[in-house]
Amino acid sequence: MDTQKIKGIIPAVVTPLTEQEEVDEEALEVVLDRLIHKGVHGVFTVGTTGEFWALTPEEKRRIFRRTVACTAGRVPVYVGTCANSTREAVMLSEWAAEAGADCISVLTPCFITPTDDEQFKHYAAIAKAVDIPILLYGNPDRTGVKLSVGLTARLAEQFPNIVGIKDSSGDLTLTTEYIRKCPKGFRTIMGRDTLIFAGLMHGVAGAIAASANIAPEIGVAIYEHFIKGDFQKALEYQDRLAPLRLAFTLGSFPIVLKEGAEMVGLPAGPARAPIGRLSPEKRKQLRDILVGMGLEVVK
Repeated sequence: MDTQKIKGIIPAVVTPLTEQEEVDEEALEVVLDRLIHKGVHGVFTVGTTGEFWALTPEEKRRIFRRTVACTAGRVPVYVGTCANSTREAVMLSEWAAEAGADCISVLTPCFITPTDDEQFKHYAAIAKAVDIPILLYGNPDRTGVKLSVGLTARLAEQFPNIVGIKDSSGDLTLTTEYIRKCPKGFRTIMGRDTLIFAGLMHGVAGAIAASANIAPEIGVAIYEHFIKGDFQKALEYQDRLAPLRLAFTLGSFPIVLKEGAEMVGLPAGPARAPIGRLSPEKRKQLRDILVGMGLEVVK
């Protein structure tokens, strides 16, 4: 994969489930087709939005394969291979490569708090096991584990296939330090949807955006207007997107995204228990937000 293709708006795709909470691969194809039709620059499955923590390894493998088959080369395929043990992360990364993914994104371990040296060994093992591009993935608010700038630069310098990082910290200073201190060509990707425009101004290559499940056209417009040099228009679209990102707190993650996707006509289904549906009151609030954003709500 030409790493220059790691750019643009890449939806962090929900994993559609049936009402019995089984993975719905046919529905996943519908979701992917709709997102690609809306002009996204890649798709990312089995990430945090895709409920990686609730899926079995074999379910993840099926989703890797289905994503690659459905996408059929139309846009790059990114898949998440996070696991708390290095052994499982390596296995998932090998499965992703075998499935034909263009790039893997590897979140730090969760719950445990490995040192920088332990994280280095973790990512080194993954980088040695596969030859496809790897995006490091930091989301310290959820994992409690931070990818330091020094560790990130060290990994990028020593492993040619560690080509970038998805930064979901929400800390723009940290984002800019990744850009400033990592090797030339290293791709920093914004993971906080309210900061896409700000990140682009500082040099990020794009965003892996959960909100793009519901409003991909808005995220795409931020990026496309920015690339054209129309910063005012890009900022207007960023402001338009903000209410949706802020609405994530209406329910337990990621149910707001799944119910919002259903409201605009996508077959997302429920989240896996113990995450439940939104209350009628919260659903109405979400619906009002989507309507206020000018989205066509069909459900």
